[in-house]
Amino acid sequence: MTLDFLITSLIVIVSPGTGVLFTLAAGLSRGARASVVATFGCTLGIVPHMAAAVLGLAALLHTSALAFQVLKWLGVAYLLWMAWSTLREGGALRVDDQVDARTDLQVTVHAVLINILNPKLSIFFFAFLPQFVRADEAGPLALMLTLSAVFMALTFVVFTGYGLFAAAVRRQVLARPAVLTWLRRAFAGAFAALGARLALSER
Repeated sequence: MTLDFLITSLIVIVSPGTGVLFTLAAGLSRGARASVVATFGCTLGIVPHMAAAVLGLAALLHTSALAFQVLKWLGVAYLLWMAWSTLREGGALRVDDQVDARTDLQVTVHAVLINILNPKLSIFFFAFLPQFVRADEAGPLALMLTLSAVFMALTFVVFTGYGLFAAAVRRQVLARPAVLTWLRRAFAGAFAALGARLALSER
């Protein structure tokens, strides 16, 4: 494992995306526990993409226009639904008086779907992981699995930090309805923008 891999991974993980947005929303709306659950779900949602990259299945998305388009538009539809439900106070930034009003399973499923329905992740890992595996590597599969595990661990740590920070300022946000309204609009806009970017993306 190289320092280049760790630095590149951190840059990718820290960069705001759907997972980061969902984790922040969970922390703001439901508290620390929900943010950690969301982090777990987002990390779990990486597994199918990691598996696709390791097994070479991501090549299908890269070469098959139909497979890529189907998964892409499912992802776009889900992100737009997230944007609409957030704006309508019923989605990611729905504030519950009881922080456990939504079950851990529900939060986890939402988080997993957010990452699974993003074909760019599979293609990213298909191009990303092999760069750190030498052609003469004795055990390339074992190394890719190790790198994948490290990436997931970093994701969990960074997202947990995002979520706990959001949970820490939750009370201050709840005490200011106007701030919450603008945050809801900002999150809805961000989900819509990510959906639009995915819709315009090419393989």
